[in-house]
Amino acid sequence: MQIIGIDHIQIAMPPGEEDAARAFYGRLLGLREVAKPTHLATRGGCWFEGDGVKIHLGIDADFAPARKAHPGLLVRDLAQLVERLEEAGFRTVIDQPLDGYNRRYVSDPFGNRLEFMER
Repeated sequence: MQIIGIDHIQIAMPPGEEDAARAFYGRLLGLREVAKPTHLATRGGCWFEGDGVKIHLGIDADFAPARKAHPGLLVRDLAQLVERLEEAGFRTVIDQPLDGYNRRYVSDPFGNRLEFMER
């Protein structure tokens, strides 16, 4: 047995905030929304995909944002992404250097921490 990869990451979100998720993950980050399977769609939330990444946003009735735990997402043109995020009102944060990467943190509309990394 061996783990060979990650199929997707799931991030929690509060109920009824799908439009905010679509605005951030879809329009701002440029991920495409994919239909959830019918038997899961009744739970709410949204699924997004891009080249090599799948992010599932799932409803949590007792939602609390993940302020420390986070996905590290590889990006191209971090400077352009930072500019888009900040123009949209999302503050990006520079952390300590990590060899081989430029990186920034941002909180999604629900307060979940995301890390964007560029080699």
